[in-house]
Amino acid sequence: MQRLDPAQFFGTSRVVIVAGKGGVGKTAVSAALSRAAARAGLSTLVVEVEGKSGLAAMFGQPPFDYDEVVLAPGGGPDGAADVRARTLTPDDALLEYLEDHGMSRIARRLATSGAIDMVSTAAPGIKDILILGKVKQLERGNAADLIVLDAPAAGHAIGFLRSARGLIDAVKVGPINTQARDVLEMLTNPKRCEVILVTLPEETPVNELIETAYSLEDEVGISLGPVVVNGLYPEVGGLAVDPAEAAKEAGAHLHPGEAEAMRKAAQFRLDRMELQREQIARLADTLPLPQLWLPYVFSPDLHRDDIEDLSSRLAAGIEALVAIPAPEAAS
Repeated sequence: MQRLDPAQFFGTSRVVIVAGKGGVGKTAVSAALSRAAARAGLSTLVVEVEGKSGLAAMFGQPPFDYDEVVLAPGGGPDGAADVRARTLTPDDALLEYLEDHGMSRIARRLATSGAIDMVSTAAPGIKDILILGKVKQLERGNAADLIVLDAPAAGHAIGFLRSARGLIDAVKVGPINTQARDVLEMLTNPKRCEVILVTLPEETPVNELIETAYSLEDEVGISLGPVVVNGLYPEVGGLAVDPAEAAKEAGAHLHPGEAEAMRKAAQFRLDRMELQREQIARLADTLPLPQLWLPYVFSPDLHRDDIEDLSSRLAAGIEALVAIPAPEAAS
């Protein structure tokens, strides 16, 4: 069997959209994917759309905005490429579009008028298409070897990615229709774009991921990459051993209550491992996609070292995947 190397994996699609239920760690996965791609030699641009994601802090950098910044410089012993980042907002995307087309005066007026909110009320999905249109522009302009889009939470992600089809139906002619068609062309071309969904090994996030996956395939026609199962507790043995007996055999002394506390902790870990095994198996049975596994990080905030570790684990998981022929599609 031919194994994948990370460079081959990340070269499959030029845009990777990372989506998942709120709280499953999709921003951390976006960061880890970006760093893994950079370590494979691909220049990487992370785009976040919701703001205040904590992405900058994960790389030990100050908050960023619409202007592009370097989150992780390239170089080093592994010859990594840069990881760059920027935030996209509908207002900034529209203003940039108008300025690029010689309408700076109109752009300045729109900046203080709240016009985008009025337009979005009349044409739902316009804000999303402004952001996706900018992503499409970055992709067409070869802004990076790989663009990683940290998408909205799963419920909004479906509407976000469905906006192009909705606007094509609602607006039959003009620049909005053209933009929506161009965006949809990008979204439905597997060589240009794919979605990586993230979940925790728990019933509700798995249910939502499955529903999101089928909705995206059926309603948008977007290609799905491997599923990332995040927050897995490492499998450990010896948890069924009675703490009091183990202490006695080792000649150790336990204080009152310690044996019971250890029994409860061991039982929690056993229950958690059983739960995640069940959910991983259910996900595999229901959704025929490869899985990449990431461990639970026992820290309230992720830092650069955590992202480095997660990116290494992602790269190892990618290398364990079996290579399949790339889908045929026009570039």
